[in-house]
Amino acid sequence: MGASISIKPQQRRDSTKNKVLISSILFMGLGHVLYLKQYLKGLFFAAIEVVFIAYLPKITVVLGNLITLGEPQPHLPIRQRPHSMFMLIDGIIVLALIFIFIGFYIISVRSAVAESDQSRRSPIGLREGINRALPMIGLAPSIGLILFFVFIPLVFSACVAFTNYSSPGHIPPNNTVDWVGLENFKTLFGGHTTWTGALVRVALWTLTWAVLATATCYFGGMLTAVVLKESRMRIAGFFRILFILPYAIPSVISMLVWQNLLNGTFGTLNRTLFTLGVIAKPIPWLGDPRLAKFTAVMINLWAGFPYFMLLTLGSMTAISQDVYEAAEIDGAGKIQLFWKIILPIVLYQTAPLIIMSFTHNVNNFGAIFFLTGGGPVVKDSTLTSSGGTDILITWIYKLTVNLMKYHYASVLAVMVFLVLAPIAMINLRRTRSFREGEL
Repeated sequence: MGASISIKPQQRRDSTKNKVLISSILFMGLGHVLYLKQYLKGLFFAAIEVVFIAYLPKITVVLGNLITLGEPQPHLPIRQRPHSMFMLIDGIIVLALIFIFIGFYIISVRSAVAESDQSRRSPIGLREGINRALPMIGLAPSIGLILFFVFIPLVFSACVAFTNYSSPGHIPPNNTVDWVGLENFKTLFGGHTTWTGALVRVALWTLTWAVLATATCYFGGMLTAVVLKESRMRIAGFFRILFILPYAIPSVISMLVWQNLLNGTFGTLNRTLFTLGVIAKPIPWLGDPRLAKFTAVMINLWAGFPYFMLLTLGSMTAISQDVYEAAEIDGAGKIQLFWKIILPIVLYQTAPLIIMSFTHNVNNFGAIFFLTGGGPVVKDSTLTSSGGTDILITWIYKLTVNLMKYHYASVLAVMVFLVLAPIAMINLRRTRSFREGEL
């Protein structure tokens, strides 16, 4: 008799839980209204589904346009023809809204089931409900901005890589754009000798440039900081201000000035060296592919080392003087102090910034474009528009602006993202600066 009495409440709770689950699945918020007496939350979820159902016909049309990207209609005026890119972006936005709706549906069902498991069955008051929803309400604007201003543009750029969006035959609204699958990837990754050769050349130089630009600026800034810190010069402050100037001046102005100074024909540097009798013929600082790459790294060093100099000076200032005194008592010299104390501590504190600097240099458009313009011209420049010092980001710019090869530019953008994102995430997670504990 006692066993049957103890089973009935459990069965009743299971029955109520199943009713809440089924009703919440059938219509969003229904379980909250009928069984949990949470009218405000239930009506909120129900309103979301009602709005979604009301716009379902338009959603179907937009998704259909996303699949076809429009049908050619040459008989219509150009402005009235279907614009494939508008259809693509509209379709991506609708897909994002559908995922948001699915997310709300899952939240609604899980919320109803979780609250049906509580032993208390009294309705939740308005204040308590608001307090529970406050974290989600606070995060919603940030999530929305990230979704529509970061995620959707990334997806749009990636989708273009699977279309034939390019000049001259597929530029809307005059012509429509078609889905082509992996054809663009096949062309760049082995299907066309010239395009594949240009991709390999530019990709290798991009990685080389990123490593050299990061390493030279970092260690150049560190060396300058150590010299200024340990030299005990009275005018060390003057040199700090002097070294900050290249970093304080906008990089666009600096690179354009250097471009004129290093001009092989009438540049100030060549004319000065020729007047002094140092050279007999002009040096092609930016005209020879190898020399132009070396020049780009050196000019970037001049413009970028002050940033890491400031970081190193700040890190060294935070080191306790007792550490130096203890090391000197043990007989450590200047070199040992640097290798055993300064370098490990500075690396520990600035390692994430090194990773960020590497990522920045991979996409450092200004340092290359405003100095060399991506040049000089090489054998495949006529077809691919890629120059001797072009990195992937400057090549993407030329493909879009000069050649209007948006599909190939999108493939390159996807490749850059797939390479940089995992490297940055893995290295940042393994960096000890993001872990608690000592060195």
